[in-house]
Amino acid sequence: MIGRLNHVAIAVKDLAASTALYRDTLGARVSQPLPQPEHGVTVVFVELPNTKVELLEPLGADSPIGKFLERNADGGIHHICYEVDDILAARDRLKAQGARVLGSGEPRIGAHGKPVLFLHPKDFCGTLVELEQA
Repeated sequence: MIGRLNHVAIAVKDLAASTALYRDTLGARVSQPLPQPEHGVTVVFVELPNTKVELLEPLGADSPIGKFLERNADGGIHHICYEVDDILAARDRLKAQGARVLGSGEPRIGAHGKPVLFLHPKDFCGTLVELEQA
């Protein structure tokens, strides 16, 4: 059901400093910051030959990333994103097997302009999983 790894997301306290680290120290190509107010984050994508790393900085006081950083002051891996061919079919199959879809269960548009869903970390070895329509 899952396809290729789309990205690994890392929560950071300082997006500019983290972007500079990946760009200047590691020599990576990085995107411009992209505010995502509907998700409460600003993101930068570190582009790799086979996938991406998404750097997440809180946007606003109610950001879920802000809450994550309260528990993990140095930041860290927040979620992993896999592509699926049909996000609604994937959701329905997962729910039928007992997996919990976060939020309303309806896909929302993510940073790549495609529908996304998040799955409860307790159902996936302690890892928050994002599914993105391929």
